[in-house]
Formats: sequence, C-alpha cells, structure tokens
Amino acid sequence: MPDALRGPQLIYAFEDYFLDTERRELRRGLDHIALEPQVFDLLQYLIRNRERVITADDLIANVWNGRIVSTSTLNSRIAAVRRAIGDSGDEQRLVLTLARKGHRFIGEVREEQRVGDRNAAPLAQSDANKAAAPDSSLTQAITFCKTRDGINLAVAIVGAGPVLVRTTHWLSHIEYDWHSPITAPFLRSLARSSRFIRYDGRGIGLSDRTVPKISFATFQIDLAAVVDSLQLERFALLGTSQGAAIAINYAARHPQRVSKLILHGSYMLGRNKRDTVGDTEEAKTMIAMMRRGWGDEHSAFMHAFGTLFLPNGAPEQIKAYADLQRMATSAETAVKIRLLHDETDIRDILPKVKSPTLVFHSRHDNVVPFEQGRLVAASIPNAKFIPLESSNHVLLPNEPAFAEFIDRVNAFLSDEI
Repeated sequence: MPDALRGPQLIYAFEDYFLDTERRELRRGLDHIALEPQVFDLLQYLIRNRERVITADDLIANVWNGRIVSTSTLNSRIAAVRRAIGDSGDEQRLVLTLARKGHRFIGEVREEQRVGDRNAAPLAQSDANKAAAPDSSLTQAITFCKTRDGINLAVAIVGAGPVLVRTTHWLSHIEYDWHSPITAPFLRSLARSSRFIRYDGRGIGLSDRTVPKISFATFQIDLAAVVDSLQLERFALLGTSQGAAIAINYAARHPQRVSKLILHGSYMLGRNKRDTVGDTEEAKTMIAMMRRGWGDEHSAFMHAFGTLFLPNGAPEQIKAYADLQRMATSAETAVKIRLLHDETDIRDILPKVKSPTLVFHSRHDNVVPFEQGRLVAASIPNAKFIPLESSNHVLLPNEPAFAEFIDRVNAFLSDEI
C-alpha cells in the first residue's frame, strides 16, 4: 500500500457500499466486489481526500508512488472505480470529473472506526460512572473477538455511562443498522446515556457468515465471548425479541455479572411450543414468506412480512426494513435461526433470574403476543412489567411508546441497585 494511504483503519459507508480499509474489501450489501489492488487504493484515496479536487499529479504521487503513468492509464483506473461503484456513464453521482482539473468524490460518506483485536482496550468499570456522551461523540468503534470454537464476531462499542450489552438477534448488522432509519434512532437513543455494546451473532452482519452450527448453545457461546473479550465484570443486559431468551438464560446462569436485565418483545415459548394451531400455522407462514422474498422490497411476501413487524410503518420504513434484511444475513441463515427460535422454551429458566428486571411489551404486537410478554414478567421474580401502547414489534421514533421505553430504560440504568 502506498504510504500516503496509510492511516486510521476505517470503514467508509456510502449509499449501500462499504469500503473496509483494514480488510481491503469493497462490499455492496452482502456481496463482495472484486477490485484490483490499485483500483482499491485509488478509490480509498479519493474518499479520504473528498474535501478537494484530486489532480493527476496527486494520483501519480500518492497512488502510483511517483511512477510516471500515462493519461490513458489514469482514465482507465478511474473508469474501473466507476464500474465498481455503479457510477458509470454520464451520471457521475459519486465521482465527479472536472475537465482539465481532476476528480472529486462527491458522495455522502459515513465513517466508522475499526479497532483491531490487539488494540481493543478493556472496558474498565470506571466507565460506568462517566457522564453520558453528547451526540457529537456518537461514533461507534467496531472490533472483533473470537469464540471458543473459532468464530469471529463483530462488536460495536459507543457512548459513555453505565455499561449496557445488547444480545444478538436474527436481524442485525452493527455497521448498517447504526444508520438505518428503522434501527438507528433506537440504538442512538440508548447510546446517549450508556456505554452501549452490541454484536452480530455468528452467521449474520459483519461476523463470520459461514459457520458449522447455529443453536441456542452457540448463542450463549457468542455472548460469553463478547463480554469476556471486553473484560466486563458486571453490566446491564438488553434482550429484544429473539435475543431476549439469550439474555434471560445468561442472566440466570451468571447473576454475579448481570446487574440489570431489560427485555422487550420477549416470549416464554416459541410458536411451535405454544400448543395452538394458530401459532403453528403462523410459524409455517412466516417461514414460507422468508423463503420466497427475503430482503426484496418488491416482493409481496416481504411487504406482508414487514407490515407484520411494522403495522404503523410508512412505505419508506417498510422498504428500509427489507434493506436491513438483505444486509443482515442470507435467507437460508434467517430461516435456520427463525426455526430455532420457534422451538424456544424457557419456562424452567425464567424463575432462576435474580437480576432486577424490566419487561416491556407492545400491547398490540402482531409478532409476539402480549400474553407471552406477560408470562415472562410473571415468571421472573420481582420483574416489573411495562405495557407499551403500540402495535409495532420494532418501536418507531414517532410514537409515544418509543420515548417511554427510552426514558424508563435510562432511569433504570441510572438507579443504583
């Protein structure tokens, strides 16, 4: 790599592309785009210096290390960059060419700092006493840890305050969902008043996609790997939807480490364990919809699927939900994880939870029945149950239930127990 391209190990996100400077990868959604090394260097240099016009002399000095190259070579490499990011033709929406002056990257870029395993500092317990971070500081650091069975997991850390760990769930991509209009408001609201840590489980997001096994036991292995790698001795744990059972099981097994437990959209029994024909048929229908249209915004199946999760969602929010599906994982892995969760049965685990617990549930949730949330709260000793006036399984920022959830969580985390 030319010396001029060395610098912070960042991920540059633009449109639905991600340029990973450490892994030297360009991705669009789930797809990796093959780039020649020099074309990668050229794209990286244009993005890093996007505040100004880059001349031919700049490129020769910093990408070609001073080696004289012809104008036709420069133009061909610029054309290769354009092809890679879908900016060919006369559109020039990302790379602008100014006649006789040079080129400038004009796309909107988001930067995420990557922290390598060796450089990831442990989260000291003193972090819990820091003041909440202002909005300007909400830049997440992405690092990786390895599970005991050799799987690389992606971890995001952001904010300051009480340490709050969110368990994985089947629809996450820690890089993408930090900016998604569906998930970003929720995540950023939590990060404003906590040291917020979340991760992609095996098979999803930025974690290893090709894995030999996914099970409830491996979910526990993943969570343990994350908190152990960060040397967290005591922390609050958040489990939403499918991630709630993971959080509940960990809290029951490690009461000395989980200071507080927060659950939203949780259930005691998966669809196939509820002994009702309606739930069993619904499970089959959801699997069929996922197999037919996962991540396709134009699919009638996915529109119905998105509407089930976001009945009050606007069309652009339903589209964003489909985009997140496509980014998070493949249809095959999503179905595999969904089938596992349909077999959930934590009746024997719930009474063993000793941590102070809040259980939130949307009163008209179409994905997880309100009764399931009530049963979870009733089965955890001294848990507090908070019904939310919402129909959405994924809370949206324009509804009162969203603000109530954030306010209650912040008060719970700040209360010294």
